[in-house]
This record gives sequence, structure tokens and C-alpha cells, in this order.
Amino acid sequence: MNQDPTRRWRLETLEGCQLAIGAYPLFRYDARGGGGTAVAATGKAPPTGDTGVVPLAFAPEQLRIPALSGRTTTVLGLPLPPGLSITVVPMRLEGEVDPDGGSVALAFEAAFRFRLRLGGVTLLAPPDLQIRTCLRSGSPLSPTGATTLLGVATVPPCGAPWLDRFLGLPNQALAVLQCRLSPEPNGIL
Repeated sequence: MNQDPTRRWRLETLEGCQLAIGAYPLFRYDARGGGGTAVAATGKAPPTGDTGVVPLAFAPEQLRIPALSGRTTTVLGLPLPPGLSITVVPMRLEGEVDPDGGSVALAFEAAFRFRLRLGGVTLLAPPDLQIRTCLRSGSPLSPTGATTLLGVATVPPCGAPWLDRFLGLPNQALAVLQCRLSPEPNGIL
């Protein structure tokens, strides 16, 4: 899969994702329709010295991650309650892909914004949960670029005592992201 590192790379998020925090059951999450485009990170040499490794940097403001809501997310087979949403606000996504070996490692930072609304009125709006993790490939990139990225993060307290207690913060969170990462066909810089 030897690719020209001067290409733009496209990340597409897919269905079949999972999220968990602490001892709570897994959230099943359909992230279809999300993603963004990365370019080779300038001035960064591959940390391994492997010339086949391509450093990538995504512009956070151009990343789209579908919100967790009753349309995209279920817990124990039930959709999230109406009015409850968790918006993911990306702040950083960068790392590297090894097209020949099929591995991916991306540093991910985001704010998870929990909101409960009823009839257009916001009832609950605690401070954002700050997430920092490294998403690593749990399976090599397929010929189409499909892979599973896995990340574990320690979620610090957000400052809303009721939410910190409810989630047991600080606590561990797990992300299982089904995605496709591939060079854009006409994405030469």
C-alpha cells in the first residue's frame, strides 16, 4: 500500500463504534457521516525513522463528529432519552499512519459537551468533559483503509459535583472507533 506522503488523507467515521466510562455499560454509537481531511504535518520527521510513516495533522475546526443522541446512540439496546445530547468538540487530531505496515496512531483531544434540553430550553449544561487519548489501530488498515481505532483516557472531574459523582470522575473511558483512513485519489498537495 505504498502511498505518496504528499497526498491528503481522508478519515471517515463509520457505524459500529462503542464508548464506555467507568463501570457503565457500553454505549453503541453510529458515527457515520463524520470525519475530515488531513495533510502531511510539516516539519515533523517520523519518530521511528521509518520513511514509510506519514505524519498527519487534521484541522480541528474542519473535523465533524456526530453528536451522541437518541438517533446515534443506544445503551443496553435503548436509545438515549429525548433531549439528551453529547456534542464532541474536536481540539486536536494528529499523529501518523504507516501505509505499508497498516498501523495508525493519532493523538486526540476533545471536549464532550453534555446537554439536556426540553422544548428548546436547556435544563442541564455542566462544564465540558475534557478527553485526551491516543487512538491506535486495533487492526491493520484494510486495502480500503478500514480499521478499528482504540483509545483509553482518564476523564478528569468537570467541576459539576452531580456529574462528577454520577460518572465517578476521575474515571477511565474507552473509545472503539470504526473508521476508514485513506489517501484522497486527487489529493496531491
